[in-house]
Amino acid sequence: MILFEPSPARDFLAGLATHVARPDAILMISAHHDMAEAVVTSGTDLPTIHDFGGFPQKLFDLRYPAKGDPALAEAVAQLVAQAGHPVFLDPARGLDHGAWVPLMLGWPDADVPVVQLSISSAHPPDWHHRIGEAIAPLRERNVLIIGSGSLTHNLRAIFVEGRNHDAPVPEWVSSFADWIKDRFDAGDTDAVLHAVERGPDGRANHPTMDHILPLFTAMGAGGGPAERLHHSYTYGVLAMDAYRFG
Repeated sequence: MILFEPSPARDFLAGLATHVARPDAILMISAHHDMAEAVVTSGTDLPTIHDFGGFPQKLFDLRYPAKGDPALAEAVAQLVAQAGHPVFLDPARGLDHGAWVPLMLGWPDADVPVVQLSISSAHPPDWHHRIGEAIAPLRERNVLIIGSGSLTHNLRAIFVEGRNHDAPVPEWVSSFADWIKDRFDAGDTDAVLHAVERGPDGRANHPTMDHILPLFTAMGAGGGPAERLHHSYTYGVLAMDAYRFG
């Protein structure tokens, strides 16, 4: 709903292209492409996947007609395989909402080719970090690598507690987001990789791991220091922070 509901996070994403040079292609790592092993979209035509229910029809009517990049998909798969990880190409899969929603805000003309690389809840954070390190050379080819998830993601706290869009931020959410920022500022990569176990109320903020895993791949791909580009909350319990690496 960020596409239709005004918020600081929406404004940030709408200006995302101003934070980076125009890429030749975008590699998206979305929390909603969760597979047993690494999977790369390799088709030219990318269907817009509406992988959700119970939302207004206007969301289901949206399409993001970006083209894929089979050559880039092959390069991604080769780098992942060279790092010793099983990897598979999927010529049929399109873009899930973890990809097309931020892309629709940042690059509304859909004129930059897009490839998706999956996460895997079957693997730990350090696996995702190593995958990121493996694909880091793509940055030299002017490929923008984006991890799309959520710094905190407890949907039960929204639906069960009936939180509205501008609900106050509870301490158990803000303390976790602040802890992540502090660990990044300290250069403590190991702590961030174990944030759900070590951070304050980590499991409350991530009852499942899927929405924090893209962060670890982005970290690995970017290397170097982390810069927080955006910090806000929606529904009180979703920290919408955005970081740039390297």
